[in-house]
Amino acid sequence: MITDILERASKGQATVDDAERLMGLQDKGDIEELFAEARRVRDREFGRSVFTYGFVYFSTYCKNNCNFCYYRRANGDIGRYRKSIEEIVQLAGALRDAGINLADLTMGEDPVMYANGYERLLETIRAVHEQVGIPIMASPGALPREMFPKVREAGADWYACYQETYNRPLFESLRIEQDYDARLGQKIWAMEAGLLAEDGMMIGLGENVRDRAETIVKMGTLGCQQIRAMTFVPQEGTPMQFTEPYGPMDELKAIATMRIMFPDRLIPCSLDVEGIAGLRTRLAAGANVITSIVPPNKNLAGVAQHELDIENGNRSVEHVFESIEAEGYKHASTADYVKFLNSRRGQ
Repeated sequence: MITDILERASKGQATVDDAERLMGLQDKGDIEELFAEARRVRDREFGRSVFTYGFVYFSTYCKNNCNFCYYRRANGDIGRYRKSIEEIVQLAGALRDAGINLADLTMGEDPVMYANGYERLLETIRAVHEQVGIPIMASPGALPREMFPKVREAGADWYACYQETYNRPLFESLRIEQDYDARLGQKIWAMEAGLLAEDGMMIGLGENVRDRAETIVKMGTLGCQQIRAMTFVPQEGTPMQFTEPYGPMDELKAIATMRIMFPDRLIPCSLDVEGIAGLRTRLAAGANVITSIVPPNKNLAGVAQHELDIENGNRSVEHVFESIEAEGYKHASTADYVKFLNSRRGQ
């Protein structure tokens, strides 16, 4: 059964049903075959070079009240922060100097950053673009359609906005007071404005295997050049804090399924779920980007686990590069990454 699916996928003929079957595999031998094929496809498309993204979570204030998020509006006094533009430029510059390929400028939907026509958000992107020159992913939440050309003009290369699930009722129960169609539109509007788009799914929010398969296919067929899966980590102080957490296997199967269904896409291994310990298994499932690299001693937070492996240095550039090489990969040069970006613009 799996051989037939892999053959269809190699011809670009795999279906949602095929994705569901891959995501539902239970036999250890079948799963190992899935991962082996995902590695083969990844190595064919990208070789053994891995792109690296530095994570600059520059504002943890948010107007939203998502039921799964630690930084939801109602989660009291949890030590939020908002970095200055000067601090953000300095952090992005340090990432560039260390050999990181991209600065992921991430924030909650912060009313201060949104004020006066999103002035401070645009100033932040523009300052990093002009003063640092590193490729930029903007991850500022949901914006009006007319903002996307301005984000691109300010210097962003990517726009990331995760749907989490394409099961509409589930989405509405998780992202309360938010518009499903407007969030879906973020990816479309970004690409219309000349940005590359990233979408993502979360595993363990109440979805079933069919939901995951449909989400994978939707993310890929939208044209997003980077697609990801992350396992939900229950967050203290949220309505979902006592949800039974999932192990990593379903995320690994999602990574491998995405790689096989959409061979030429960037698929991240996030350090935000299991920290550096999860790097090996995610690369072995077909990932080719390391995200959420966070330098220590900079008072920065992660998302899924806001402290995991940050201050002990395990998510530092140096440690991540050492870990990549230990697994038989190499970190790609920024020149190679820019070449990739240029090859995908306008697709």
